[in-house]
Amino acid sequence: MAAPSAIPRRGLFIGGGWREPSLGRRLPVVNPATEATIGDIPAATAEDVELAVSAARDAFGRDGGRHWSRAPGAVRAKYLKAIAAKIKDKKSYLALLETLDSGKPLDEAAGDMEDVAACFEYYADLAEALDGKQRAPISLPMEKFESYVLKEPIGVVGLITPWNYPLLMATWKVAPALAAGCTAVLKPSELASLTCLELGGICAEIGLPPGVLNIITGLGTEAGAPLASHPHVDKIAFTGSTETGKRIMITASQMVKPVSLELGGKSPLIVFDDVDIDKAVEWAMFGCFANAGQVCSATSRLLLHEKIAKRFLDRLVAWAKSIKISDPLEEGCRLGSVVSEGQYKKTMKFISTARCEGATILYGGARPQHLKRGFFIEPTIITNVSTSMQIWREEVFGPVICVKEFRTEREAVELANDTHYGLAGAVISNDLERCERISKAIQSGIVWINCSQPCFVQAPWGGNKRSGFGRELGQWGLDNYLSVKQVTKYCSDEPYGWYRPPSKL
Repeated sequence: MAAPSAIPRRGLFIGGGWREPSLGRRLPVVNPATEATIGDIPAATAEDVELAVSAARDAFGRDGGRHWSRAPGAVRAKYLKAIAAKIKDKKSYLALLETLDSGKPLDEAAGDMEDVAACFEYYADLAEALDGKQRAPISLPMEKFESYVLKEPIGVVGLITPWNYPLLMATWKVAPALAAGCTAVLKPSELASLTCLELGGICAEIGLPPGVLNIITGLGTEAGAPLASHPHVDKIAFTGSTETGKRIMITASQMVKPVSLELGGKSPLIVFDDVDIDKAVEWAMFGCFANAGQVCSATSRLLLHEKIAKRFLDRLVAWAKSIKISDPLEEGCRLGSVVSEGQYKKTMKFISTARCEGATILYGGARPQHLKRGFFIEPTIITNVSTSMQIWREEVFGPVICVKEFRTEREAVELANDTHYGLAGAVISNDLERCERISKAIQSGIVWINCSQPCFVQAPWGGNKRSGFGRELGQWGLDNYLSVKQVTKYCSDEPYGWYRPPSKL
């Protein structure tokens, strides 16, 4: 597919319409595969955040919430389904924008758009079902009382999302938040905002009530931080780095504001000696090289049983050599660029530090020779790694996998859990009882058996330890944006009788 001659010039999406940022500043959009500037996005500041939050607050309470926050779930579902339909209609165009903005292969971006539409449809169904779950009765030990539960939208939510799956990660938050009846201010990463701004255009097309979803772009310090600290934002949901997550927690704690955090990872993939090696190799590659390794759950620590380690690595190198690395618009591309020059330099620094610390770069570790421009990095396999090395302990967010061998199941589990992170883990073995044992032993929020990285909107997603807390997707994702209210009624005609009544005159 040919690139468009011009990227659409959008403003900030606030109160159902477009407006230029208060200071008039814009940020360049760079195609990471060509290093060419292809457009710009608005750079919001605290003044724009104030306008967006005010619009969301007004939409939440407008007419007592009858048009959104307290409307029947079926009303909100109608809008979510309409958004999904527009996403499907614009799938090819949105995928192209995503590729130009982030450098991911066009096939991957098209798959992301399918997932975006499916996510909006899924939460439309949950929004409709929510009405039937209201006033759920609570069994009480006293007949004089009746009690039930209401689930209510938490309020205005701030949604801060990353650049690796720009529209999809935004949708993971926007769809359940709107299904719950919340109103929202979305702040996508400044490195990849184009499709999120297009979501604003879709919301305008389908007639989403003004202010229900507001979209501001710009730098984290200038737009994200004011959103996280705003006193009229009732919750922050954040996906990104652990360090930024810590700062958001500190800010939110000053107002006792709830947060949900999906942060970094350094996930293990354990491979035992009873596997089909080529099948396991493909999962190892998909687990760390898909999306150029820019995946929070990437299984970037490969643990191989010593009996198969050499054969496995030989095949891993052979498979890695066969990956088509090219302009992401080319047919068959399976490894595009990383998202930016900064991410390119960061990843290359990880590789050079691993080499300096004594690790072996078994394959890759450089720019592909046939690509002179763009932020491309070969799939990189690093061996002779010790557990004290940076490459073992820190998240790279690039197409880099490090390898260690193990002898026993116990040793494999100890190595797998040797991390501050706890987002995901995987095990490949034909012994399913062993897989079940390890799935219980790995300290993470997600475990894959005989695969790596499958993700379904119906299943919970989130981590433990420094990978954050809270769960997205499934019913759990909707619960993120609902507060639980207990309502208890005294049903007897008799006085309660705790106090003695005063004497009658």
